[in-house]
Amino acid sequence: MKSLIILSAFALVGSCATTKYSTKIENLKNNIAINDSIVIAKYANTITAKELEENLYAFASEDFEGRKTGEEGQRKASRFLKDYYKKENIAPALDSSYFQHIPIDFLPEGMGASENVLAYIKGSEKPEELLIISGHMDHLGVENDTIHFGADDNGSGSMAILEIAQAFKIAEKEGYVPKRSILFLHLTAEEIGLQGSQYYIENPVFPLENTVANLNIDMIGRVDSKHENNPDYIYLIGSDRISKELHFISEKVNTTFYNLELDYTYNEEDDPNKYYYRSDHYNFAQQNIPVIFYFNGEHNDYHKPTDTPDKIIYSLLEKRTKLIFATAWQLVNQQHRPIDNAVL
Repeated sequence: MKSLIILSAFALVGSCATTKYSTKIENLKNNIAINDSIVIAKYANTITAKELEENLYAFASEDFEGRKTGEEGQRKASRFLKDYYKKENIAPALDSSYFQHIPIDFLPEGMGASENVLAYIKGSEKPEELLIISGHMDHLGVENDTIHFGADDNGSGSMAILEIAQAFKIAEKEGYVPKRSILFLHLTAEEIGLQGSQYYIENPVFPLENTVANLNIDMIGRVDSKHENNPDYIYLIGSDRISKELHFISEKVNTTFYNLELDYTYNEEDDPNKYYYRSDHYNFAQQNIPVIFYFNGEHNDYHKPTDTPDKIIYSLLEKRTKLIFATAWQLVNQQHRPIDNAVL
């Protein structure tokens, strides 16, 4: 009888703990408010398919020779990004330089030295807190005299970051300065093992503990076979793993503005593709920084020379980019940083 009573007591305690946990989660979900929706929509609408297309045709052209890490094509890509930020009057994150140089001895043998590209908008109220919007700029280069253009992988994410940065800069000029700071981070050496993001983690420009979240964009310009008949979707990976509140914010932003299908298939713990571990957000997640990885899934041109800019669906790329911009706006302007699951 004693054993039964003791077991019942433990069951009661467990039940109460579960109820409290569930209540906290439900309150998190219900208390998310999207403020300034008209303002958000106004600046999101500065993101256009036309500009995305113009920039991507340049970035995924023959001139950039597939952007292989440490080679001239990748260095051209870095200069392209730097010149864009200078033109838009968006500041470098490293004093007077947009480049975080990565020495040759950090990278795998046979690779030349490389660099991440970093641009920055300073927050007005909590400038020490930082949102990182990232995506890798490198690709596979030239193989057997054939260029791997990497239009979707990851020209699409790279150009999305530029448009998001431009939208925030336009807003800043018109008096809507983000409350938190934003780092626009173009990473090198993703294709050879997430080396660019690892270098940033080991040599952070801003304290990692002040980084409130990482929105990582890697392939958002195409449609995979699963969604051929319903292309208004995006895969989200990792959004709830460190901060369920980040997940709820993402969903609330989507239902408020764009109503894309948010597909969490690849966020499953037993996902055989292991996408959670395969792009640069993972190095931030390893530091307990909440992350969202935006991804359109693989297609027949993945890692092939046929991944060209004419196959990008620019209207869809625009819509997905707007969603990420609106999510970023919410994260940099809401009262508190995303709550860690560990405190729930």
